[in-house]
Amino acid sequence: MKKTKSLLGGIKENFPSGLVVFLVALPLCLGIALASGAPPLSGIIAGIVGGLVVGFLSNSNISVSGPAAGLTAIVLTAITDLGAFELFLCAGIIAGLIQLVLGFVRAGSISNYFPNNVIEGMLAAIGIIIILKQIPHALGFDKDYEGHESIFDNGLNFNYFGELFNAIHPGAVLVTLVSVAILLAWDKIPVLKRMKMLPGALVAVVAGILLNEVFKMTDSGLAIETQHLVSLPVPKSIDDFKNLIIMPDFNGFTNPKIWIVGATIAIVASIETLLCIEASDRLDNQRRITDTNLELKAQGIGNMISAFIGGLPMTSVVVRSSANANAGATSKASAMIHGLLLLVCVLSIPFLLNLIPLATLAAVLILVGYKLAKPATFKHFWHLGKFQFIPFVATVVAVVATDLLKGVGIGLAISIFYILQGNMKRAYYLSREKLDDADGITIKLAEEVSFLNKAAIKKTLKNIKSNSTVSIDARGTSYIATDVLEMIQDFANIRAKEEDINVELLGFKTTYKDYERDEDSHIVITHRRAM
Repeated sequence: MKKTKSLLGGIKENFPSGLVVFLVALPLCLGIALASGAPPLSGIIAGIVGGLVVGFLSNSNISVSGPAAGLTAIVLTAITDLGAFELFLCAGIIAGLIQLVLGFVRAGSISNYFPNNVIEGMLAAIGIIIILKQIPHALGFDKDYEGHESIFDNGLNFNYFGELFNAIHPGAVLVTLVSVAILLAWDKIPVLKRMKMLPGALVAVVAGILLNEVFKMTDSGLAIETQHLVSLPVPKSIDDFKNLIIMPDFNGFTNPKIWIVGATIAIVASIETLLCIEASDRLDNQRRITDTNLELKAQGIGNMISAFIGGLPMTSVVVRSSANANAGATSKASAMIHGLLLLVCVLSIPFLLNLIPLATLAAVLILVGYKLAKPATFKHFWHLGKFQFIPFVATVVAVVATDLLKGVGIGLAISIFYILQGNMKRAYYLSREKLDDADGITIKLAEEVSFLNKAAIKKTLKNIKSNSTVSIDARGTSYIATDVLEMIQDFANIRAKEEDINVELLGFKTTYKDYERDEDSHIVITHRRAM
């Protein structure tokens, strides 16, 4: 009851952001279905389920779920190999079931190991991709499908830029400029900014429609053609609508290929979802933390329902989530409103939605992209130092040049490299910079000493000369690897005896039979130098 009241209470506050996400999600759902080789309505169904079902079950306040560009290649290949979309839907059900199991075994905790600089790099890269992919739509060149999130599919095609320049449509450019002006005014002018129930994106969309209708009525050369507008299927009767919905062929569950496809979708969709959830929590002004295990369960249930009624598989999606955050969403009511608007508008006014110029929606997304990739973010990580900046920039470049999963993988690898490098360097601190001619040496171990530090410590112990006094201090150490501990024990029990080295061990919690203990229970002295 409390959950329902909370949702109802957030409807008024989150309606504007839900409307903005609906406007962003509509062409993306259609474009991703087109790219996946699936029926157009399958993308809309996934968007509706992602908003209403996943939005209700998840406890993420910012993220929005729907069909994901990252799954298009898998879906397209699977539909082609299986020969029927009805069979593919069985793989969607299997993927959802696997995600549900992953949620129950608490696999969502993997998201805790994504570094902030990699997550921020992913967001900045998505922002750059949004801008680069929406510029053609803003200029009236719609060769690429909406929702495509890869820049260099077949290398850098210089002919593309020539085609883009030659295909610039003055009417689309004018609509884009008017839309951007409206959006900036709504963001900057205090009086307009306070009109929360009338979001700038809606005003921009209405202005774009009206402007283009004026162009058409006056037979102007500025009129934007149908191929540059939103394109929804328009059923003329209930029977037509029923025919657009495709149900699964349950015989597919006996096909091993379908189980492999389902497992692949489950893994990729789960990773993308966890990445997006981590990013969405960072976009949340209130910094609320999402239960990632609950999110996997919600995604699993959502994917099963979507596949049962003919929808594409879905994930939590960065583009829609960032648009949601930038539009001022405060709760998951926003994601549910977007799903409800998709359902109502697709059923009732698809003909009206088909009047929306893609140039207007491009203007909305370009400003979203700029907020994700603004120069201040790059400046912030530059000031944090190279160990934060290099993984951040590497993630940005890799995501833009490849795709989200590969790019994040590269960013993670570079971050891990720096962590390991730093860990190896900071294994211990010597009281003397050099061991030469030092007869009193203190080795203070770091907070964590792993097997990676073994070589450095071994080299230091090897260089300690006979008749020296060595103090190895582990009082500030919370973890020390067993092989490192054994190496120190061997040094203290064997070599120190043979070479008259006086060894003092402080803070070691493991008891060895040769150690004497002080009254504070610290291992203090193992061997005294012979007199």
